[in-house]
Amino acid sequence: MRIIVATRNQGKLKEFERILSPLGYQVVGQEEVCPGVEVEEDGVTFAENAYKKAHEIFLRTGLPAIADDSGLCVDALGGAPGVFSARYAGEPHSDEACNRKLLKNLEGVPAEQRTARFVSAICCVFGEGDTLACEDSCEGTIGFEPRGTGGFGYDPLFLVGEKSFSELSGEEKDAVSHRGKALRTFARMMKERKEHC
Repeated sequence: MRIIVATRNQGKLKEFERILSPLGYQVVGQEEVCPGVEVEEDGVTFAENAYKKAHEIFLRTGLPAIADDSGLCVDALGGAPGVFSARYAGEPHSDEACNRKLLKNLEGVPAEQRTARFVSAICCVFGEGDTLACEDSCEGTIGFEPRGTGGFGYDPLFLVGEKSFSELSGEEKDAVSHRGKALRTFARMMKERKEHC
């Protein structure tokens, strides 16, 4: 089944490919079918933004479109940056600037109070009124400095156990990450959908 991934983020696209391709999906990035489309992410929840992105790409292509909206929720910051994760440091988007702002806002916060979670909401639009959606999360803590060279976004600061997401291989990250969990749930939902068609 051909499925359009509604993202311009190459890091996210690689994660979708790693998880969905072995399950039999032909994963196509939105830039291949409708380049330059930017969907305003003005929803108040991750789920709203995921639906909005997938629905827009479905409308433009007529093909099933899947989107993820995800972000980092830090307890000591009242859940921020949350749905504003990508734009935390303002425009234009910059992972490095967002990481710097996060560390600055957590100055003086001790390790035991730096608990956080990544959240991923997945939505696939097959047609008007025909969607599948799920959400999952990964618990961790925020480090005191960036670590590792892999990943993207807040991965260098987000610690699961002793390692940051940026220090994990793609497969190790997929096994524990918010997006990996949500995509595996989505795959199960797709299997059930096919069985009931």
